[in-house]
Amino acid sequence: MKKNVWGKIIRESTPAIVTIIISKNAQALKKDMDAEMMALPAYAEPKESVDIPKEAIDAHGMVKIGSGSGFFVDHTGIILTNKHVIADENAEYAVITNDDTHYAATVLARDPINDVAILKIDITGAPVLTLGNSDAIDLGEPVLAIGNALGLFKNTVSSGIVSGLARSIQAAPDPKAGIAEMRGLIQTDTAINPGNSGGPLFNSMSHVIGINAAIVFGAQNLSFSIPINTAKRDIKDVKKYGRVRRPLLGLRYLIIDEVMKEKMKLPVDYGVIVTSHGPLSPGVIPQSPAAKAGIKDKDIILTCDGKKIKGGKTPQDCMEDKEVGDVLRLTVLRSGKTLTIDVTLAERK
Repeated sequence: MKKNVWGKIIRESTPAIVTIIISKNAQALKKDMDAEMMALPAYAEPKESVDIPKEAIDAHGMVKIGSGSGFFVDHTGIILTNKHVIADENAEYAVITNDDTHYAATVLARDPINDVAILKIDITGAPVLTLGNSDAIDLGEPVLAIGNALGLFKNTVSSGIVSGLARSIQAAPDPKAGIAEMRGLIQTDTAINPGNSGGPLFNSMSHVIGINAAIVFGAQNLSFSIPINTAKRDIKDVKKYGRVRRPLLGLRYLIIDEVMKEKMKLPVDYGVIVTSHGPLSPGVIPQSPAAKAGIKDKDIILTCDGKKIKGGKTPQDCMEDKEVGDVLRLTVLRSGKTLTIDVTLAERK
């Protein structure tokens, strides 16, 4: 790669990259902090009320509690970022553009499955980035990440290569929802820091192929990005429906492999077995499309739309290209008998 290629990308792209500021009312924040302190176990000290420093409270009674990155994808002011950056529904969000202009931001949508969110500010003629094709990424491909590192260093740049594709990790894209599995991620060795979340990941053609999303604390050169094709679908939904529409199947399951087959004495070494994840998390969610179609606990799902579920794949992977109202055809093994069950997907709320 020629020496000046990254420099050209940086110069042309930074006007479209923004800083997202997260703020909360000081009184509401104090209540939250006091509640968290009181929830600590008895041996944890102190439990006194928390005071917010006066210098941290602005003239409007707001306190800055965090920041992240984002980038324009539409001239009307539509911005892509991570859901975990704007997860707090009780917070207020502002955007600082590259020329240091401040705007109040409106949250248009939070993807219920992926770590993607969409904001909008009142602006016309916003500079936009070109979205690439994340399905065409190759291992070893050079990439560039730009973001607001640590909330202090605007337009921080780091480069690396694509280290892995279709990765899955356990993370908390929504702190209130707990740990969830993030799937289909792009793994790179670029340096991503807190505050970089929501920034773009570029290929050498200056196309955005991902949204920088996660790092593994304690590890080096291990970063993950949301494929941009996932976000494209969300943008399309928001423009058409005013919200992100994701299809729901309504199952909880365990992936079957050789180890699981032996451990559970199962008849197959592939597919998933429908099972509860605790008394409050049934295998088949009541009133869900799966329940209405007749899927039962302990059913083994072998295929989706004729494709075997193996190699770490799950029914959720089969739904990536599905829309609300589409039919998912499942091959199910139940008590030694093979069944074909069609499930009409509903909208995830």
